[in-house]
Amino acid sequence: MIEPTILSVTVDDDLVRRALSAAPQIIDEELVPAVFEAQMLLEREVRDLTPTSGAGTLRDSIGALPITFTESAMIAEVGTSLSYAQPVEEGSKPHRPPVEPIAEWVQRKLGKRPDEAKGIAWAISTKIAKVGSVGRFMFRDGLAATQAQILEIIGGSVAAAVRRIGG
Repeated sequence: MIEPTILSVTVDDDLVRRALSAAPQIIDEELVPAVFEAQMLLEREVRDLTPTSGAGTLRDSIGALPITFTESAMIAEVGTSLSYAQPVEEGSKPHRPPVEPIAEWVQRKLGKRPDEAKGIAWAISTKIAKVGSVGRFMFRDGLAATQAQILEIIGGSVAAAVRRIGG
């Protein structure tokens, strides 16, 4: 799984603290749907920024994970379990990738016959072995593109909870 890029939202306000103590259920009723909405927003943006070979395997693997709770935090993540997501996100140092998956990509993306695809794939593999690969930063850039909206969504839900509690 890709190492998380973390957007930490801390609400440190006396009014909110009192509201949370008085009615934690209302905070949850307002905050959980807002956090889920923020996750869906981020998931959409990251997927839109994710490169695809035509098969869409990496793009389709990206999703919102279940919201988890600790004593002091609500944790919401968007991620993927595919091992090759990390080098797509961050790029890679020079290394020799396997030729066969690249050949399959060449066939899908470029419409080449298997014999042509193998030669092109070998050239791509050799290039990566010499210089590595450039990162696409779909998670980092997706978060950057949605951060203001996410903060607005969460801030609105906290304000709604405080209003409901009478703060």
